[in-house]
This record gives sequence, structure tokens and C-alpha cells, in this order.
Amino acid sequence: MKLTTKGRYAVTAMLDLALHSRQGPVTLGDVARRQGISLSYLEQLFTRLRKEGLVTSTRGPGGGYSLSRPAEQIPVAAVIRAVDEPVDATRCGGLANCQNHQQCLTHELWTELSDQIYDFLNRISMGELMRRRGIQEVAVRQDQNAQGASRAHVARPASPTGA
Repeated sequence: MKLTTKGRYAVTAMLDLALHSRQGPVTLGDVARRQGISLSYLEQLFTRLRKEGLVTSTRGPGGGYSLSRPAEQIPVAAVIRAVDEPVDATRCGGLANCQNHQQCLTHELWTELSDQIYDFLNRISMGELMRRRGIQEVAVRQDQNAQGASRAHVARPASPTGA
């Protein structure tokens, strides 16, 4: 089974949002800077996440995105499903037409694996991920790196040649 960048980035961005939304709405620019994800790609993902009711948006100064409900109530599987990422280990997309338009010998095995993966991701909430020590340590480091990069960008004088 392969989880594409769409699903990985959606989970990463939602976790970043969950970790930073205590101070109010979070801008996608801040998420993009901390996570190294393209802003335009995040905009596409968040359109889907908002449509699925996982996030809400606030316009204007101080605006951005917030979780639509407590992080404990948002399973990782819901985030992946919201961005149309299949959790499927079969070659046939679950259609059972893997070999000459018929079910292959190992179809049931891969279907069971897909079910196990989905169940695993459905049991883990964004809130549970937020509490993990390793995730908290990475978030602190990312915040420090993003703040340092912002200060360096502001402190750096423009060259007379524009370079």
C-alpha cells in the first residue's frame, strides 16, 4: 500500500493546525513555512478538509483555519479520506478484477490488510498524536526554525543590486 503525498501532507498540516490553534486561527502560510509544504498545495487540501467539515476558516485580519471540533474527535483516517486518499493495498482498487477481470489469488489478503490499516488510522486521533512526546519535540524545533528564518529574512538588508 502506498500513501501518497496528498494524504501525508493533509495529516501533517492538520497536526500542525491542531498544535498551533490554541492561539486562534492558523494561517496556511505559517503551516507551509513550518512544514515545508507548498502554500498552493495546502490551499487545495484545505478546500477539501473544509468541505468535509474537519476545519473552519476565518477571514480577515487574524484569520486562518481552525479545527472544527476537538482534536480528540478527529481520527487520522478521516483526514486521509477527506482528501480522497484511498487506504487500499489491492492492485484493483477493491474491485476484485485484479487478474484478467477476475479476483486474483491474494485479493482477500490485500483487502484484509487495507481494512487493518484503515482501522489502525481510525483509532488514532489528532489529539492523541499531539500528546506524543516525539511530536511535541519536533513541533518545538520547527517553531524555532521558522522563527529564526523569519528573523533572518527581516534582518537581512536588501542589496543595492537587488540580488
